[in-house]
Amino acid sequence: MFKLKHLLVLYCLFACVHSGIAQFGFSHEVGIVAGPVAFQSDYGERKNWDTNKGNTGIGIGVIHYINFSYRADCNCYTTDTYFNDHFKVRNEISWNKTKLNHFGPEAEKQSFWGETLRAMSGETNNLNIGTQLEWFPLSIRDFAAGAYKIAPYASLGGQFTYYSPEAMSSLPGGLEDENNLFYEFQNGGLNTESGNTWSVVASVGARYKLTLLSDLLVDLRWQYYFSNWTDGLNHDNIQDKANDWLVWLNVGYVYYLD
Repeated sequence: MFKLKHLLVLYCLFACVHSGIAQFGFSHEVGIVAGPVAFQSDYGERKNWDTNKGNTGIGIGVIHYINFSYRADCNCYTTDTYFNDHFKVRNEISWNKTKLNHFGPEAEKQSFWGETLRAMSGETNNLNIGTQLEWFPLSIRDFAAGAYKIAPYASLGGQFTYYSPEAMSSLPGGLEDENNLFYEFQNGGLNTESGNTWSVVASVGARYKLTLLSDLLVDLRWQYYFSNWTDGLNHDNIQDKANDWLVWLNVGYVYYLD
């Protein structure tokens, strides 16, 4: 599980980024997001509906935006350029947790190996910090002024992730007995040590103008990790063509600081 020191380090990094960019005078927004996460990993089988709906968890996050369309130091608009009026930088610290089980035809078999899969369960815990560049096809200034209520956007960025997986089995002896582990995960396919990795993040979403200084948002994210160990499992099966990844549908609230 995560330790307090990891949270403190990430918070300090986040604060330093915010403090450094604040010197340029751009305006800022802060908010919170939360919602369900569908985690795709070595638990379950690819393209299986039971896996998709069964291995779901929750994610929460604290977000900070740099708004280039307005200057906080002079309470005035910035130079009217396409970038200033259509892009924002989103900094974020988020955490997601998902309980994992094996689903699909292989786990449903009434055999010894089917039983080992059904008896096995796990959990993934991921703490992320990163930045995305958000593109708004409509004018950010017009939206802030109330010209329209909804502003769609798309974003792309990267995140650094500290992961801490867990795994267990209800069979006698648990996973200490490698015979209780599905044969594809034996001989080095299980590793529940904490680690870190990078990931690429892409999302589409929209903001709804709630008040002059606040918005609601809905965001659908895809996050692909550059590691296949965030769930604690790895194997060379032909079905295992990708690293771990997730889809996160989150809703949130954003407040304009200045």
